[in-house]
Amino acid sequence: MCENFYKLTDSFMKPFFDLAMPLSEHIDMSIAGAFLFVLIFSFIPKTGLLVEKITKFFMVLAALALIVLTLIVSYDVIARKLFHGGSIALQELEWHLYDLTFLFAIAYTMSRDKHVRVDIFYDRFSEKTKAVIQVITVLFFVVPFAVLVIAEAVPFVQMSYSMHEQSGDPGGLGCRWIIKSTMIIGFLLVLFQSIAELQKAYYKLRHAKGSK
Repeated sequence: MCENFYKLTDSFMKPFFDLAMPLSEHIDMSIAGAFLFVLIFSFIPKTGLLVEKITKFFMVLAALALIVLTLIVSYDVIARKLFHGGSIALQELEWHLYDLTFLFAIAYTMSRDKHVRVDIFYDRFSEKTKAVIQVITVLFFVVPFAVLVIAEAVPFVQMSYSMHEQSGDPGGLGCRWIIKSTMIIGFLLVLFQSIAELQKAYYKLRHAKGSK
């Protein structure tokens, strides 16, 4: 099954790797390019609304993955404890789904401002100060970190794809590059969500100035 899937994906995966591999070779230029990309698109009206829709769609996928994960774990526990059975493929699928849930939910968590921060200081700041901190944080911390993860993930996924990597355990899952590629997708979502976060910060800054 995996061999047939490789044949189907070769036509677009190889060009993708050829295009994306320079990211890991020139990380400084990649970060600068992403910085400009996010900054420019943050000034285009309604771009953030489109990004939020995409982020929400992947959050729905993450929620569905979490539901499936819960069902699989429940089945696996019952099968092992009551019937002395179990499946290596199912056990591997559990951590695959956990990875997918986590990576697809990062950008949505960011969009709802639920990520961890030092609230004992942040909550005391004015809305204008919070907006300034948001702009600085997104541009100089979130964007470079997202690009760094993507740049390091591309050769990681490319190696897995070229090796036709699969589970080392008998009965395990194949096509391991698919789950590894969710690292790229997850942090691309973070990069796009940065545009929406900047637009929210700009709105807060305008609102704060207008209220004075």
